[in-house]
Amino acid sequence: MLIRAEKLGDAEAIHDITAMAFAPKAFSDGTEAALPAALNADGDMVLSLVAVDTEIVGHVAFSTVTFDGRDMGWIGLGPVAVHPDRQLQGIGSALITQGLDQIKALGAKGCVLVGDPKYYHRFGFVGDGALRYQDLPVELVQWVSFDGSAPKGILGFAPAFGD
Repeated sequence: MLIRAEKLGDAEAIHDITAMAFAPKAFSDGTEAALPAALNADGDMVLSLVAVDTEIVGHVAFSTVTFDGRDMGWIGLGPVAVHPDRQLQGIGSALITQGLDQIKALGAKGCVLVGDPKYYHRFGFVGDGALRYQDLPVELVQWVSFDGSAPKGILGFAPAFGD
């Protein structure tokens, strides 16, 4: 399996995989599949990686975020999606790990996300309550620091997320 940057012509496969991956999830609102294209169109995509094994089987997006309306040099993770037939094979973990390494190399101070603590803890993410997003439980709003700083305040994702 190869992990590479998104290329021209990948958008349809990314959309389809994201739609299939999120369709059975109770928390899905059905908008996730449109996010990667919208982030690209708006110029808010910082890094977009795909996992390829004869065809695209996974994708992860990293985009701009704010704390209390200010850009603090942190990046948001999501959505991450793996084709349902290829889940639980380490593809999502590989995409996330490589993506975190790349955004750190780009100079990001850290990464934030909204997600399952049981899954994201393995990558060093924590939810300490100092960072909040809408009315979600604080343990779902997580971060990992690359420079020792800790985020606080109200998390804002790129406009494509509809915050």
